[in-house]
Amino acid sequence: MFDSGVGGLTVARAVLDQLPHESLHYIGDTAHSPYGPLPIAEVRRHALRVMDSLVAEGVKMLVIACNSASSACLADARERYDIPVVEVIRPAVRRAVAATRSRRIGVIGTLATITSGAYQDLFTAAPDVTVVAAPCPRFAEFVERGVTSGRQLLGLAESYLSPLGAADIDTLVLGCTHYPMLTGLLSVVLGDHVTLVSSADETAKDVYRSLLATGLLRPDEAGPAVHRFEATGPTEAFARQARRFLGVDPADISTITTS
Repeated sequence: MFDSGVGGLTVARAVLDQLPHESLHYIGDTAHSPYGPLPIAEVRRHALRVMDSLVAEGVKMLVIACNSASSACLADARERYDIPVVEVIRPAVRRAVAATRSRRIGVIGTLATITSGAYQDLFTAAPDVTVVAAPCPRFAEFVERGVTSGRQLLGLAESYLSPLGAADIDTLVLGCTHYPMLTGLLSVVLGDHVTLVSSADETAKDVYRSLLATGLLRPDEAGPAVHRFEATGPTEAFARQARRFLGVDPADISTITTS
């Protein structure tokens, strides 16, 4: 599993909750984080480099726990590797379509994710759904610093989310794995009547289904799972969030380089 930084830890938590016997190798590409402001071609290059290193390690499945990377290179990854690849966009779209009552759905994400049109394209298969997408370019930056509340962030959220409130959405897709850490803030701005859809739990379900369908589930009797957490660059924020979400000791997080 990989993400540009700490956001994918929300997906890691959901996967470990649903599949406690599976071993997880997680890489946060903190040397190039955040991916959101980067050109799509650059995101693709960084993401494929990390995925190449994971495949070289012999993983049995890849989980792209990053919306920007999923938008940039999902098709490439599925053609490039001969192991199952699970991403975070399709699961969130399915859940949002099932949850909406008014058929008016909002999507927020990084600039790379929103401009790619990946969410908008997938929603076209759902009948009578109106989608309003808004980039929230600085949210990931705040979360990476461990800031999830405060007057400055509230003002930023009110500005970013105003088109969604005006569109009278009843469901909001959190199109970045950093955003579940901001659910309290988002609910304050949009109101409790708006259902927030995080891809983490839905992605974990896809991981389970794919492992089951391919016969790759780790047997219960295989012994304790062994997890590895690595970062390609700075580890301070990554370690802080890893402890918060997973109970991982920062001393157990190593810094690596990917060629």
